[in-house]
Amino acid sequence: MPQTLSPQYAIQAKNLSVYYGAFRAVKNITLSIEQRKVTAIIGPSGCGKSTVLRSFNRMNELTPSASIAGEILFMGQNIYAPEVDPVEVRRRVGMVFQKPNPFPKSIYENVAWGARLNGFRSGLGRPNMDEWVETCLRKAALWDEVKDKLQQSGLSLSGGQQQRLCIARAIAVKPEIILMDEPASALDPIATLKIEELMRELAEEYTIIVVTHNMQQAARVSDFTAFFSMDEDRAGALVEYGLTTQIFTTPKDSRTEGYITGRYG
Repeated sequence: MPQTLSPQYAIQAKNLSVYYGAFRAVKNITLSIEQRKVTAIIGPSGCGKSTVLRSFNRMNELTPSASIAGEILFMGQNIYAPEVDPVEVRRRVGMVFQKPNPFPKSIYENVAWGARLNGFRSGLGRPNMDEWVETCLRKAALWDEVKDKLQQSGLSLSGGQQQRLCIARAIAVKPEIILMDEPASALDPIATLKIEELMRELAEEYTIIVVTHNMQQAARVSDFTAFFSMDEDRAGALVEYGLTTQIFTTPKDSRTEGYITGRYG
């Protein structure tokens, strides 16, 4: 993909609709995500939050019945253009899933494997693999907890540690955007807090887009919030998008206010 750089936005959806067969799951989404900020996507179950998130790195294509209409621009380039390689899109737009899914490999190899697969090269002022694994684990706030057991299985870690290992694995291939789909929903409150703190730290280097059902989490960690709901056709639709402080204190749409205050959803 060419390095065409938009001055402000990391990724933009323009009139995006996603279909599963004949069913339209989300309809006419237009959304511009700011670079190096945390953007939360909130809304009731079934309103297309994860569908939109997966569209941002073409993960939706892994479902055979899925298709899209509209455009998604990454640094100004339509990622669904015929000449664009989806593997390269997924390298530059990483993904962390709801359930931690480390590889059945050592902690070290969980980080190093993806880096090697994506052409990692050391030398000429670049770090060697040991240094890069340490760097990624430090960025994921995990190094101090695992530095003496790097050859142990990633599956031996606690749930919260496994999720941070998955974040380190995503970082290892040098993405520009990290997508997170309910990254703390399977974790206890202490592990959840660590993931939230990590999101804020990572936003200094990466654009973070997180789907969460936890409105308190969205209010704590995000700079911007997008509220989705379902329209009369049961398709997901963007209701309101803006600064998180504005969405949570003075929403412009009564549906946003109703959801945030718990009157429906």
